[in-house]
Amino acid sequence: MRFDHHTLGQRVVFESGRAAENTRAELDRMGARSVMLIGTERERRLLDRLADRARIVWTDVIQHVPVELADRASAAADENGIDVIVMIGGGSAIGLGKAIALRRAVRLVAVPTTYAGSEATNVWGLTDANGKRTGVADRVLPGTVVYDTELSASMPASLAAASGLNAVAHCIDSLWAPRADPINAALAGAGLRALSVGLRTLTRDAADASGREDIQYGCYLAGVAFASAGSAMHHKICHVLGGMFDLPHAATHAVVLPYVLAWNAPAAPAATARIAEAMEADNASEALDTLRTRLDAPRALRDVGLREQDLSTAVPPILAAIPSSNPRPIDEHALTRLLRAAWAGDDVAGLSGKDSS
Repeated sequence: MRFDHHTLGQRVVFESGRAAENTRAELDRMGARSVMLIGTERERRLLDRLADRARIVWTDVIQHVPVELADRASAAADENGIDVIVMIGGGSAIGLGKAIALRRAVRLVAVPTTYAGSEATNVWGLTDANGKRTGVADRVLPGTVVYDTELSASMPASLAAASGLNAVAHCIDSLWAPRADPINAALAGAGLRALSVGLRTLTRDAADASGREDIQYGCYLAGVAFASAGSAMHHKICHVLGGMFDLPHAATHAVVLPYVLAWNAPAAPAATARIAEAMEADNASEALDTLRTRLDAPRALRDVGLREQDLSTAVPPILAAIPSSNPRPIDEHALTRLLRAAWAGDDVAGLSGKDSS
């Protein structure tokens, strides 16, 4: 056995009900001089509790991080000599902080309120007229993550379901990503197990704090695995679709994931077996479908804003982005069929046959 694994360095503070206190403690520990808070109005309560520590409170946050927004926020950070940014929210708020960190030397503190997992990665994304660009840079990795399960309690059920499945996608995609290795696989398996338990718990009792703890723990493991293993076929599809057509990030992941799993499963039996084992099932695709049903997750790309005429436009850039290391090669015809099935919400069974491309 030989592999080359890289683990990112990061501090994690995990405690329910103390996000404000733990964030203040981190700012003190870091010797923060000029702080920028980033978050939407949904996080207003926590923003207000930390406002006395901030030079700027920035609430203009847009998914997929448009370049124009990143430019304005970066200019504000420059004008105010910001040295620490506290990002409160999901992938959009954290993504904006990362975009600023690409442009100037700042330290980042992430306080996640969804299950996006961006807080655990050194991956950034920006969107312009040509679509969404993503990249990797260690300077955008938050130095500290402050987890507080109470912050995710107010998520609407639909967002919680889609966001949770986005984290599941990080685990699954990590098993066949370009830098997949045994350590990433172990992290992804443990993360998927915690996510499955937590998401099932919340479908039984949305007020059960233990379910949210399992999910946030799983999200962190998923993010660490994804950051190390890299972006695979599933994420390339979702990034192109989201950036080109401004689709909701988490919901797009929730829809596309089972189709990618069905496509790759025949060529990745070890990974597929690990997925099934982590989800305490005999069949990975059936386990994922059962979980999606329990969560009442979105089922079709047409239901999250993709038009049928957009499919042909999306195929070439997606095909160009899918890593050559994907366990099962895919061509234009097969990718078109996969996307059309995901657009319509068709059964995934037709994608699993080895001769179906």
